[in-house]
Amino acid sequence: MSLRSASQVALLALAVPSFAQAADAPTPSAPPVDPQVVSAAFGFRYVTDYISRGISQTNRNPGAQGYLEFQMLDGLYYVGISGEQVDLPNRPTMEMDFSAGIRPTFGAWSFDLGYLFYNYPGERALIGADGTIFTANNADYYEFAGKSAYAVNDALTLGFNAYYSPSYFGTHAPGTYIAGIAKYVIPEGLFGLMPSGFLLSAEVGHYFIGTTRASFGRFNLPDYTYGNVGIAYTAKNSTLDVRYHDTTMNKTECGLITADPRGIANGTFTSKWCGPAIVATLSFDVTSKDPGIFASQETLAPSVPGRTSDAEGPAVR
Repeated sequence: MSLRSASQVALLALAVPSFAQAADAPTPSAPPVDPQVVSAAFGFRYVTDYISRGISQTNRNPGAQGYLEFQMLDGLYYVGISGEQVDLPNRPTMEMDFSAGIRPTFGAWSFDLGYLFYNYPGERALIGADGTIFTANNADYYEFAGKSAYAVNDALTLGFNAYYSPSYFGTHAPGTYIAGIAKYVIPEGLFGLMPSGFLLSAEVGHYFIGTTRASFGRFNLPDYTYGNVGIAYTAKNSTLDVRYHDTTMNKTECGLITADPRGIANGTFTSKWCGPAIVATLSFDVTSKDPGIFASQETLAPSVPGRTSDAEGPAVR
């Protein structure tokens, strides 16, 4: 064997183990995806009356609701959709709410800055026998929302919310709603009786609504103050909330802002949709972070689409 051939054999012998080791080495893979980068929350509600800022949306009847929300970067960004059963003068098949926004936190402070679009599929204007138009042809509208909350301690949270729309319920009247929120977690074992899971909450707000510029005329819609107070009990994913609602509107002002068909039909133009009411809500909420029936309340979504009052639990409006 020549010296050159011997050298080639030696180099091949040295290279074989290297090739074998390379074949046995694990194949590089992409880093695992953090399960909290993208998560989802969904839930269902049954309400004895769907009240939005003091006004019944179901003609004082029960209704079903559901929502789905996707959250990114551990809940910092979100997009969502919800659907609510309604019974309104413009006779839509349902209400659909679309939302998107950002929820930053800084220590004890948390914020929710978002955009909401309210859609009423199948709607049509309410027109009287004499041809008078009482509702907008298109009640769809959008809002910009800003919410802030400060955790005073583990039990007490105080908040301030503001919403603005250039066209309240499609009337082209600007609407601004501001409200203060308070939530208090009742300590377990209070008075030696109270179990864990109880929450007291309340909201007081004022709605500033301007002048309509729609097909049914130009007139001022009434400003009003709205408040609610209630108690909720949460066990795992389920919550039962019982709440008292009321506004400062009288029946005539309520009829003007709602176009209640019954008031129009009897010629009084009044409505009972804005008066005092006690409403019970049974809800079930789940997140992909902890989807089982044994999920802790801390893992549930901090807010979701819909027009339920903030004091009632998860919601953006």
